[in-house]
Amino acid sequence: MSTATPTADSTARTRALLTAAEPGRKAMDRFMTVLIWSAFALAMIPLISLLWTVLTNGTGRMSAEFLMTSMRGIFGGDPSGGIYHATMGTLIVTGWAALISIPIGLLTAIYLVEYGRGKLARSVTFFVDVMTGIPSIVAGLFVVALMTIFLDPGTRTGFMGALALSVLMIPVVVRSCEEMLKLVPNELREASYALGVPKWLTIVKVVLRTAVAGITTGILLAIARVIGETAPLLITAGVTDSINLNAFDGRMMTLPVFTYRQYSQGPATCREGQLDCVVDISMQNAWGAALTLIVIVMLLNIAGRLVNRWFAPKLR
Repeated sequence: MSTATPTADSTARTRALLTAAEPGRKAMDRFMTVLIWSAFALAMIPLISLLWTVLTNGTGRMSAEFLMTSMRGIFGGDPSGGIYHATMGTLIVTGWAALISIPIGLLTAIYLVEYGRGKLARSVTFFVDVMTGIPSIVAGLFVVALMTIFLDPGTRTGFMGALALSVLMIPVVVRSCEEMLKLVPNELREASYALGVPKWLTIVKVVLRTAVAGITTGILLAIARVIGETAPLLITAGVTDSINLNAFDGRMMTLPVFTYRQYSQGPATCREGQLDCVVDISMQNAWGAALTLIVIVMLLNIAGRLVNRWFAPKLR
């Protein structure tokens, strides 16, 4: 008579089935590994191609003169001049946009996660979703129409460009910060409340402190979303060849607009007697400005990683 129990028989059968299925499982595992790595490599091809093209075409234009001078008094075919006015304009306009968008977006996200209930919260969420899909040119037209009420119709300033960028940036900040705040475990909030800590102080000291790494990443994504915008800045900040560091007075050039303008000019036509004329200098300027913009975005990402390392919660 067999002494094996039903449980032992079931275990033996399960092991036999797993052993029989092992070759198929390993084959499927290898197939999925190859498929995932192939998809990753395929996704990297456009990125590497883009970076290589910009580096190849833009590195030759890089020089101290190109980075530290403006285009004032520079005409087609003249290899002099640079992007200093556009670089400073990009930093100033994007800085003002971030100064407007980050507090509004972060406070809105805190409201939606920590306080938002009922129709008001649902309405805010709905309008944030709608704003996320707004075309950039519409944001520029909205700011121009709004500022025409208070200023002359032909007024163009860097601050108007910052307002247009903030319209695009706020919903990205709200969405990214909201998701990061939702990832904070409720146990941390409850532990803080159990110690008698007020809700507002719990949000500041516990919730935001825990989510600071994700919030920083979300803000950097929002900045990267708007720093390369061209259409809204064309109609709000305008175009200029001179250095303007005052966002509230006069037109202000930015790197995306500069790149577009130089590319649209096409190959230069050299004037008679102009020995130092470079036929494709406009295209070189465009590639150089594009490379500078990529470097700025890279530096912002490095700064974000440093902030994450310094302020993220430490494991003890």
